[in-house]
Amino acid sequence: MKVKEKFNTPYNSKEVEEKIYQLWEKSGFFDPDKLPVSKNYKLKAKSYCIVIPPPNVTGSLHMGHALNAVIQDILIRQKRMQGYKTLWLPGTDHAGIATQNVVEKELKKQGLTRHDLGREKFIEKVWEWKEKYGNIILEQLKKLGSSCDWSRTRFTMDKDYAKAVETAFLYYYKKGWIYQGDRVVNWCKRCQTSLSDLELEYEDEKGKLWYIRYPIKTKNFPPKAGQPFTEKLKTKNYITVATTRPETILGDSAVAVNPKDKRYKNLVGKTVVLPIMNREIPVVSDSAVEIEFGTGAVKITPAHDILDFEISERHKLSIYKVINQFGKMSKEAGKDYEGLSTKDARVKVVEELEKENLIEKIEDYDHRISKCYRCNSIIEPQISKQWFLKMSELAKIAKQAVKKGDVKFHPKRWEKIYFDWLDNIRDWCISRQIWWGHQLPVYFCQNKQEAISNSQFLISKQIQNSKLKIKNSSDSHFIITTESPKHCPFCKQCHMKQAEDVLDTWFSSALWPFATLGWPDSAKATAGKLNKDDLKEFYPTQVLSTARDIINLWVTRMIFSSAELLGKKPFNDVIIHPTILTKDGKRMSKSLGTGIDPMVLIEKYGADATRFGLIYQMMGGQDIHFNEDGIMAGKKFANKIWNASRFVLLQIGNTKLQIQSPKSKTSADKKIISQLIKIKKSVDKDLGNYQFGQALHEIYDFFWHQFCDVYLEKSKEELNAEILIYVLSESLKLLHPFMPFITEEIYQHLAIKNKKMLIVEKW
Repeated sequence: MKVKEKFNTPYNSKEVEEKIYQLWEKSGFFDPDKLPVSKNYKLKAKSYCIVIPPPNVTGSLHMGHALNAVIQDILIRQKRMQGYKTLWLPGTDHAGIATQNVVEKELKKQGLTRHDLGREKFIEKVWEWKEKYGNIILEQLKKLGSSCDWSRTRFTMDKDYAKAVETAFLYYYKKGWIYQGDRVVNWCKRCQTSLSDLELEYEDEKGKLWYIRYPIKTKNFPPKAGQPFTEKLKTKNYITVATTRPETILGDSAVAVNPKDKRYKNLVGKTVVLPIMNREIPVVSDSAVEIEFGTGAVKITPAHDILDFEISERHKLSIYKVINQFGKMSKEAGKDYEGLSTKDARVKVVEELEKENLIEKIEDYDHRISKCYRCNSIIEPQISKQWFLKMSELAKIAKQAVKKGDVKFHPKRWEKIYFDWLDNIRDWCISRQIWWGHQLPVYFCQNKQEAISNSQFLISKQIQNSKLKIKNSSDSHFIITTESPKHCPFCKQCHMKQAEDVLDTWFSSALWPFATLGWPDSAKATAGKLNKDDLKEFYPTQVLSTARDIINLWVTRMIFSSAELLGKKPFNDVIIHPTILTKDGKRMSKSLGTGIDPMVLIEKYGADATRFGLIYQMMGGQDIHFNEDGIMAGKKFANKIWNASRFVLLQIGNTKLQIQSPKSKTSADKKIISQLIKIKKSVDKDLGNYQFGQALHEIYDFFWHQFCDVYLEKSKEELNAEILIYVLSESLKLLHPFMPFITEEIYQHLAIKNKKMLIVEKW
């Protein structure tokens, strides 16, 4: 097609983008192993790698994904043009709870539950769903222009990835950092699984604060059986506690006060009588109690509050589980309450307390309630037998990595969230009671016929070869192994049963930067295209770009996992990108209709315009109050680039020019070259500091105002074809990481000697 015909119409992104993306894929240049080595493009010895934060297989592209993908693509495209051996590694996360919920909803339409299918058939259904819908978001990333090496696409349930997860579990267990125990966890009664603190969402709720009198035990109190509870209650012969959940009074095992609270100094060590249950419980002193809350005295319900459980451990208190896994009152709550919902139990408890004159007062009280991040059900903390990873040593490792500067946050202020969590960390509950995910590599004896002595450890050569480890306990006959055991070392008869629980999704995603590159055994990797030298060549990676809300869910865990398992940092820099908000500064929400679909913007304005609009608004590290005007400005700029290129090409014709050292003829020539040199240095500096918005603003101003408005007008008076084509081609190179489609399309029509594709031209 002749230049005049090609550029005679306005720029049409729909005609260009799919064609150009196919051109890139056909070239193979997304694959670092296929990058060209020539006179004009010499690979540096140094590699450059970014692993994409794996989106959930249930997801579709939202504005946060789009912004983050563009940031990574800008860096990858620049480094590729600079001659680095670049790898942008894509993939998806199996998203245990989210994916299981989606498939369960599909089954519900058919009148079925997962239990009707059984575990094996249900997992088959999830895999079918994943194959059909799980890669939608990756295809959308292609529409955005993401230059990932799709031949290396990973999935957190790949066979090789599963091996990495099992290896990490075994490693931590051998160090004594993984243990099974009864501890209070965040329990979702709808999803029927435990959740970590980081998987909760919080809502403000207008509630009540009940002030309840707990009578102090004396010679004449409590009363004899059959007498009213308050008959012998003397004035002020009680301690008043404040609570937002009076129904949990049935599970109390103590009243606690702060040791610095002088009001209760004489009561510590005494006994009070628990209302309704008539159970005698102690008054204990613990520094975890907030003096300012309520009366300064709090009820301790160890089975249904994480902080209360920790206090109970320090004071060796009894534990009463009065709420079951379905959110109903249990047998331990008493026959009058068993089977009631917590809501109905609350009403009944309050009525009983009022009857006995044990409620001192009731106040309105605004507080926050925790909800499941997937189904929005209210969380019911309760004691449960779960698997935990000790965090004390791992937290130290993670803190050191950032304090020493091995890993740097950009902007630096996000380090505070990182350190605050690590300074107050609890052991990580890594088990989940769902079916979709990495099943724990734990195998139980089904007969439990033999007691295993504490001295018995690895009891046979077969076990040693399989790397099996026996739990030293007579009541827990299990082994940890990365291979399914052929024989039971306990009863010598049964076919050992694997643990039902799966690992927290974040346990597996914490291995993402290195498990995707072949750890622990890249030479034997089989999933996708995995070069056995990938881990050696591309690890540690250079940059991680992600959102603030998963700093501790994911970033922290990758840092300590890599440091502990590989002895290396997983990446040098962490970019925390802005959150994209609505125009009036609120969180975007699909359910509220305030979310914006990037695919709609791409369809309407084009991918380049969408990329431009996102980055152009990314200034100063502040959140983006999204305005579609930025995308419209991107479309106008694309037209400006198109029209300016048409003007240049019409001026110089089809003669191929050598533009490596263009000669200036006029003062205008010298000025534009000087401005170009200046803008190149400035953009390099900005991108090196991850100032993407600033870099784009500078390129925009240079191209529109200095090149188009001034120099192109001057060129009409005295044409210098070499300068024209040189400045245009260099401008296209600067713009390419930001607006790759239109720049590649135009570059294909430039009459330049020894020209390559723009994606691999020299930066």
